[in-house]
Order: sequence, then C-alpha cells, then structure tokens
Amino acid sequence: MTNPDPDVVRATFEGIAPRYDLANHLLSGGLDFLWRRRLIREAKADQPRDVLDLATGSGDVALALRKALSVEAQITGLDFCPPMLAEAERKRIAAGHSPDSLRFLQGDCLSMDFPDDSFDLVTIAFGLRNLCDRAIGLSEMQRVLRPGGRLLILEFSQPFFFLRPFYYLYLRLILPLFARWVTGDRKAYEYLGSSISGFPDRFGLAEELRQANFGKISFVSLTGAVVALHVGEKK
Repeated sequence: MTNPDPDVVRATFEGIAPRYDLANHLLSGGLDFLWRRRLIREAKADQPRDVLDLATGSGDVALALRKALSVEAQITGLDFCPPMLAEAERKRIAAGHSPDSLRFLQGDCLSMDFPDDSFDLVTIAFGLRNLCDRAIGLSEMQRVLRPGGRLLILEFSQPFFFLRPFYYLYLRLILPLFARWVTGDRKAYEYLGSSISGFPDRFGLAEELRQANFGKISFVSLTGAVVALHVGEKK
C-alpha cells in the first residue's frame, strides 16, 4: 500500500464522522472497548500530568484518559478533521468536563504546534497507519515528549498466521458491505481495510520505534494480534 494521502484521509473521516463511533462498536463486535481499556490501564501506570492524544478523532481515548487520571492531569486531544473534533467536543460538554482539564485542538500530527518536551505521555489509537509519513510522525512524538515520557500506540496489526485467511476475507469483503449498511459509505471502509492490511506487524512497528530512537520498547498482542499495543520511552 502507498502512503495515505492526507486529503483522502480527511475526506474519509469527514464523511463518516456522525456514525463513526457506532460503526467502530459494531464492526469490532464491541472489542474496541476492551482494546482502549488496555491502553488506559497502561497509561495510568505513571500517573502522567500532561497528556497528548493524537488522531483523537471523536475523543473516546481522551475522554477515557480524563476519567482515569488524576484531577490534576491535563489532557489534550489533537486531530486534523473538524467534523470529528466536533463530535469530540460534543461529548466533552455532555460529560461536563472543563476545557481547562480536557481540550480538543485542530492540528497535524506531522507538524505539531507544541514546544519541545511538553508532555509526559503521548497516545495514538488507530491513527498511526493514517499518517502519510510515519517516520516524521514518530519524530514529532519524540520531540514533544519529555525525557522519560512514554508513547503508547494502539493500532491494528497483522494477526497470528492461523487467523489471517479469515481476517483478510473480512477486511476485503465483509467489512465494506457491513460498513455501507451502518454508515452509508462503503468506500471509506474499503480504504480503512486496505490501510490495515498494508500496515506492519508488531515486530515491524517495534523496529520503526527503534529507528525513531525510542527506548524500552515493548508490545502486547491483543485478540490474536489483530491489534497490538506498543510502548516506547523517550531516552
């Protein structure tokens, strides 16, 4: 798969923003709740104070972080798609969170308007594969982290060998048809399916983190390695 085109990615998510959450829950069979819960459990380990959630989308991870972390923690969600951010802001208001403790900003993961060493923790869930240049994105994540700060990546991976025939059949045929029924946009999920099948496996992504100069790299496979949670620390 070629590198994603940012304009195509933005248009894709603009088209499905109103039903994005429903589609995620249905298409994953509810497993997305469990995957995010694993990320949040890891995020709580160091009780970070300044947290950045990249490709925040409709804000589910940022909202879960706000609920899980101490009241002193400040959570920032960043995304480049205004309709998705509108969904996130709607949920923030409904949850009663102050913008001083949880804020959503429009911005580009490849060129972030934050000073060096700004955050104790950076998270990105199901967004890394949509970056047009992962090396630049990882470099930016490294830059905005404080020394000793951690990066958590929750992302689709390549499943264990015995699951692959069934999984790829699901991505190619079943996912787009079901997504069209849920969202009315089959093409959006054809793109998302191809972005998943073309993404590195858990070992390949760990190597990309090493090349980006992260240390203490680890990963855990979830749901037969359909998803993996990677952790890296800024040296």
